Amino acid sequence: MTVHNNILRIAVPSPLYRSFDYLLPTGVEPHALQAGVRVRVPFGRRTVIGVLLDITTESAVAIDKLKPALAVLDSEPVLNSDILSMVQWASDYYHHPIGDALTAALPVLLRRGEAPEAGGIPAWRLTAAGRKIDSATLARAPRQQTVIATLHGQPPGVARNTLDTSATVLRTLAEKGWIESFHLTPGSDIGTTTPSPHTLNPAQQHAVDAILKQYGQFSPFLLEGVTGSGKTEVYLTLVEHALARQQQALVLVPEIGLTPQLVDRFRQRFPVPLAVLHSGLSERERLTAWQLARTGTAPVIIGTRSAIFTPLPRPGLILVDEEHDASLKQQDGFRYSARDLAIWRARQLDIPVVLGSATPSLESLLNVEQKRYQRLDLPERTGVARPPAFRLVDIREQRLEDGLSTALLKRIQEHLDAAGQVLLFLNRRGFAPTLMCYGCDWVAECRRCDARMTWHQHDGRLHCHHCGSQRPVDSVCPSCQGTDLHPVGQGTERVEQALATHFPGVEHIRIDRDTTRRKGELDRLLGQARSGTSRILLGTQMLAKGHHFPNVTLVGILDADHGLFSTDFRASERMAQLIVQVAGRAGRHERPGEVLIQTCHPEHPLLQLLITQGYPAFARAALTERRTAQMPPVTSMALLRAEAPAADTAMGFLASIQQRIRATGLPGVDVWGPVPATMERRAGRFRAQLMLQSAQRGDLQRLLSTLVRQLEHTKEARQVRWSVDVDPVDTY
Repeated sequence: MTVHNNILRIAVPSPLYRSFDYLLPTGVEPHALQAGVRVRVPFGRRTVIGVLLDITTESAVAIDKLKPALAVLDSEPVLNSDILSMVQWASDYYHHPIGDALTAALPVLLRRGEAPEAGGIPAWRLTAAGRKIDSATLARAPRQQTVIATLHGQPPGVARNTLDTSATVLRTLAEKGWIESFHLTPGSDIGTTTPSPHTLNPAQQHAVDAILKQYGQFSPFLLEGVTGSGKTEVYLTLVEHALARQQQALVLVPEIGLTPQLVDRFRQRFPVPLAVLHSGLSERERLTAWQLARTGTAPVIIGTRSAIFTPLPRPGLILVDEEHDASLKQQDGFRYSARDLAIWRARQLDIPVVLGSATPSLESLLNVEQKRYQRLDLPERTGVARPPAFRLVDIREQRLEDGLSTALLKRIQEHLDAAGQVLLFLNRRGFAPTLMCYGCDWVAECRRCDARMTWHQHDGRLHCHHCGSQRPVDSVCPSCQGTDLHPVGQGTERVEQALATHFPGVEHIRIDRDTTRRKGELDRLLGQARSGTSRILLGTQMLAKGHHFPNVTLVGILDADHGLFSTDFRASERMAQLIVQVAGRAGRHERPGEVLIQTCHPEHPLLQLLITQGYPAFARAALTERRTAQMPPVTSMALLRAEAPAADTAMGFLASIQQRIRATGLPGVDVWGPVPATMERRAGRFRAQLMLQSAQRGDLQRLLSTLVRQLEHTKEARQVRWSVDVDPVDTY
């Protein structure tokens, strides 16, 4: 053990499960350093940027072996103490290297060594002349109209990165003398709020009162409200109270598609700077938003899962919308759950946290049952809206026209004739799920995955939706050299083509990953859907969750059967949540809504329970099943995953882990496998998994802690890619 006055303990981005010790850089005084600053250090043959964890006097490395750090990049921490504590806890709980975990908590430009913007945040605001302009008069210049309307709603100004428009539009408006640029600086006036004129209904008011009663201390709430019950209005009222106390509110949403609509609601309500964080932003825009939050300039932060790592100098409230959504769990690398970290962070900050959903996860419902969360119920839709009527359409003996049954086509026409809007949901993009030879039954498969290729008609190519590989559509069958090749099954492209044939002249839009690749396109299409100009809406999950389409009177679910017979024990829960969420788009205004579900299994008990008694009855039955089977959330689970160029290598590695577990003698953990993954080969590598399960979370964590640190030093662990997934959201 080496003793030295000033040894820097630094988390370095690497796959190693430990920190590293360095000497002080030349000319740096130790008293000027704080945990959370970035430090440039030599690491092997590279120079990397790490995060200072501590200054200590002891090291396991001899003093003459320690290298000096090269430079300290910050005068104050970029990661404050509460973020550092949270990431260190998450690194331990999810068994991920601390250096990689801390790197994931930083914006990319800070990982590269850039400095936070010290001169303030570029922003725009209306001039005196601009405040006299009525945005309605700018109908012929819609982009200028949008900017003027946005700035009218936020008198203190809007950060440049939150204005989704080009520099040319801003320059044109500035030349007219209507807007001016300035810089938001730490401590800028964040505006004032006035009480909302919106009157809450009794259930909403009860929820707000219950949360405010516990304000100023850690209190976890589950806000369970049927679709259209006004959960967002509860969020807005709570944020209003936080802003009145000069505090910040962090709002997490699962997907980028839900962000624009929520941001619009907040902008309309609060004349304050907003920090928006999601993957659709450029790296510079993300850094700007992060800085708005970190300096306290933005009192409201709205973002997807990585926003949980945003520094908050004045924390007051955390909200997690659609808390059940699997997108809140990172699925590769640092596999954290943003929902669960929100609970942990709120406890450390001693502030309330609200989880909202129309279809709560079984984990959250169990926490309510165990008195860990307080459940607040919004049982009815707001205003005159009523729940939609459900109808199952048995398609076993029907001839479908490009995935559309006769009953569904008839109801679409009837709703269109009655001036309604129709939403069709199909969770498969592309034209057809596969290409098949009718001569020999050959099917187009991915050469790198155990998966079929999807035919995309727009580019005439076959795509693998798992590894991303593409190739031209085969003109002849590789097996029999025949030319009788046909698309089999339906994707959103094919259904869109069928809609154009069946309903000529009726405007429709398709919303999926293929149609929303360009920046701003998703927001544009969603706006078009909400306006009602497009009479038929077709899409995947991007269209299904959390959106308010007031004109939709009919929802058609084209294929509801995928979750009924899956190998994943969570599949039926996800199926029920998705059906309820999609169905919730119908009948949200004065007109009644209708939901048609096409299925080959109309008598399935879970499906029947869901549509006759609703999601709460389904969830109670599902939780009872999990108790009987001793599956999460009643028990704790982790998956050890491995992949390698050869199947035997991955399976052999996991088999050796199984032997290690038996040798440790740690009780209380059941080991299942190893088994090949459901899709064994993906992107040219073979995948396998080992399931660990325990009735006591502590027993599982102790075993994983011992195991992971052993594996770091084994030869076989260097021959595979392996990972630990604690609390996995799927078992694929």
